[in-house]
Amino acid sequence: MILQNEKLKVRQLEKEDNVLLAKWLSDSRVLEFYEGRDNPFDLEKVNEKFYASEDEEEKCIVEYEGKAIGYIQFYLLDEETKKEYGYSNETVYGSDQFIGEVAYWNKGIGTLLVTSMIEFLIEQKHADRIVMDPQAQNTRALHCYEKCGFKKVKLLPGRELHEGEYRDCWLIEYS
Repeated sequence: MILQNEKLKVRQLEKEDNVLLAKWLSDSRVLEFYEGRDNPFDLEKVNEKFYASEDEEEKCIVEYEGKAIGYIQFYLLDEETKKEYGYSNETVYGSDQFIGEVAYWNKGIGTLLVTSMIEFLIEQKHADRIVMDPQAQNTRALHCYEKCGFKKVKLLPGRELHEGEYRDCWLIEYS
């Protein structure tokens, strides 16, 4: 268990969660903002991307009131990425997440998840900063992150290949 509060639980990804990830990452509404609608996942693709042993990310399932509803990963930024972003002697964590159960969108759960993860990373992992790089067009996510205290640091032009074109992303940070 990574973290738990009254309604939210974040636990480590387990092998049998591959079915959930395949379900969520084949839904065009989720893919519009995470991975791209032209990039649906089946079980084989989920197993390749999310269960590679050499990955540095801590991969987790998000449960809300006992139901698995999404995914979050967090990771310590490597020195090369820290340098690229302009950080030096700091402990900087990155995070990526999505709510895969669309019925749980727009209910404040993303805000609860992000604020809970901020608290966990600062208190348990001693993070000095937390960064994310959402696509500039993902206004709903950016609004959520800003509500949680993240600030836009710099625009990253053409940062992410999404649906056949390179999209701008925002480097955002919580410090």
